[in-house]
Amino acid sequence: MLLTLTNTQSPATDLGFLLHKHPDRVQTFSLSFGEAHVFYPEASPDRCTACLLVAVDPVELVRGKTQASRGLLDQYVNDRPYTASSFLSVAIGEVYSSALQGRCNARPNLVEQRLSLNVKLPAVSVRGETGLIHALFEPLGYEAEATRLPLDEHFPEWGDSPYVALTLAACTTVKNVLSHLYVLLPVLDDTKHYWVGQDELEKLLRHGASWLATHPEKELIARRYLRHQRSLALEALSRLDVPEEDDGIEPNGPVTEVGNMAVNDMAFITSEEAAVESPLSLNEARIRAVLEVLHAAEAESVVDLGCGEAKLLSRLLKDSRIGRLVGLDVSIRALEIAAKRLNLDRLPPRVRDRITLLHGGLTYRDARIEGFDAALAIEVIEHLDLGRLAAFEKVLFGCARPRIAIVTTPNVEYNIRYETLPAGRLRHHDHRFEWTPTEFQSWGRRVADHHGYQVRFQPIGEIDPELGAPTQMAVFEREAA
Repeated sequence: MLLTLTNTQSPATDLGFLLHKHPDRVQTFSLSFGEAHVFYPEASPDRCTACLLVAVDPVELVRGKTQASRGLLDQYVNDRPYTASSFLSVAIGEVYSSALQGRCNARPNLVEQRLSLNVKLPAVSVRGETGLIHALFEPLGYEAEATRLPLDEHFPEWGDSPYVALTLAACTTVKNVLSHLYVLLPVLDDTKHYWVGQDELEKLLRHGASWLATHPEKELIARRYLRHQRSLALEALSRLDVPEEDDGIEPNGPVTEVGNMAVNDMAFITSEEAAVESPLSLNEARIRAVLEVLHAAEAESVVDLGCGEAKLLSRLLKDSRIGRLVGLDVSIRALEIAAKRLNLDRLPPRVRDRITLLHGGLTYRDARIEGFDAALAIEVIEHLDLGRLAAFEKVLFGCARPRIAIVTTPNVEYNIRYETLPAGRLRHHDHRFEWTPTEFQSWGRRVADHHGYQVRFQPIGEIDPELGAPTQMAVFEREAA
């Protein structure tokens, strides 16, 4: 089976950096069912094509399996070595693992760069009408061209086969293309060559984190990807429970928005924000304010939503009064940095057992974050699109329902005090909005009233007599039942 990925945006050879595969070399990788080869038939500044050729060993597919004892020929002679299916998804996951996870050590700035990409799959197994291809890929921004292949071109009277030649074109990131193919190829084939369980559900949520919740065919995708296991599909859909609209809920007053890049749940303070805020040591002020609230509430279990690089978790871990810590973030790269910051592999067992890092989104219901004394969302909500804020509220206050929740966010009115920040700009390019104190307090009171919490507000940082504090904090306490 063959997958070709072509970049026509100059310099086109950036594709080699993103795939972690050098255009001047042919590379071979061993798979449990055969071999995969990566090579570049063309690599110029204007056009670069990477080919992933997967050679499936039909004997290896049945080696050691009880079905082989039946002696059926179709165990060895079938379409699996030739048509794109779950075998190709596995190959993508192993051969292009760094690109699929959004990592590019040599050129990290390329990961979120939208490129002019073209995908060709000469044979794709499609169970159903070819219209299914358009229904799956076009909502993701692709131009799809699918040609049904005949059973035998020399005998047209035999009719068409269940296979199509597929071409996809889009201006998007390499990571997006690979995540879409990883999930949707088995969906088109409507089968998988391996056992499907809870691990596959987590893979679906991980690889579909940035797009599946709003896909119009998400129910079909979940059902087919999980091999029609109803309980798994229902769990996946419940954790993808994101309203298509914001239920008419808007913060009072005008809201400043920025940018149009799709960013999902990036909730850690970046160097750009730190550079703006460093003169006031706001990060330290936030941490101290959070610790004071947690100590007063006698919280023994804490989940940090959008934990990022674990700047806050590293401080919480030093507090022996907190017996259980969990950090959740959508960015795998951020979690890798967090693990290094925390020295997880070198912690004493008694300390290591207190902390867990989890990969997951902030707008999906997740049983792993339920049952905590306290939940933290420190400089998180401004990284969410306003259309997804209602889903975050539902996950935190409706599903997780901690005894206490702490939310902090910048005060947009204070931005004019930052000399390094151009007028009208938000503190970070990834912020989707920033609120005034009036807007933040209006939001907090509405959320508290709706979900049965009491809320109080507290300024953080040096207070300007005209503009207030640079950061604002809301402390939500769940009302007694």
